Amino acid sequence: MNAPSVSADLGSQLITLMAALMLVLQLLLVVENRVLTGIRLYAIQSLFLAGIAGVVAFFNNAVDVYIVAALTVLGKVVFLPWLLNRQVRRIQIVQEIEPLFNAPTAMLVCGGLTLLGYIVARPFTGLERLGNNTLAIAITLVLTGFFLMFNRRKALTQVLALLTVENGVMLAAIALTTYGMPLVVEFGIFFDVLVAVMILGILVYRIRESFASMDTSKLNQLKG
Repeated sequence: MNAPSVSADLGSQLITLMAALMLVLQLLLVVENRVLTGIRLYAIQSLFLAGIAGVVAFFNNAVDVYIVAALTVLGKVVFLPWLLNRQVRRIQIVQEIEPLFNAPTAMLVCGGLTLLGYIVARPFTGLERLGNNTLAIAITLVLTGFFLMFNRRKALTQVLALLTVENGVMLAAIALTTYGMPLVVEFGIFFDVLVAVMILGILVYRIRESFASMDTSKLNQLKG
């Protein structure tokens, strides 16, 4: 086995390990009811995403992916968790409302979504690219993120769910397509998410001010 092959295998193993840890954190987030703990889980998940970007950049000499990794650390590991923590302190709500599905049922649903992710990704497993085996995990992150958004009624947790969906999309982009994705597109995605979270933060605060609650089901009261 030649040196380049060894390097590629090592890089693929590191990416697979960090992607698997991202999925574990996603499942913990599904059953976690404390908002502050959920924010920390998201920050750690984003740190692993930055690590995957760093590995891809190192083994492919991709300077633009180094920039993506740095932006991920600054934006998703530092700034967004700080912003969300600030919102939690501002609205003074740290405990999630009882979800629609209890923890065992939610984990069962996530198990089914994980299986679906691997089924969808199966046709792409033969691609000879660094990190190609993470596509199934990326799809699972997106699916479980949407489920988390549906299962929780507190607006701030739904913001977290949206952010984990974006992590899944970025995982697929970094591990599979980023070599052909222009850096300006990557910047656009990053800043779109940043602006979206800031707007959602304002909406979260307004919901709290109007209804004295973070339960989004109370928005039904706005019906005429």
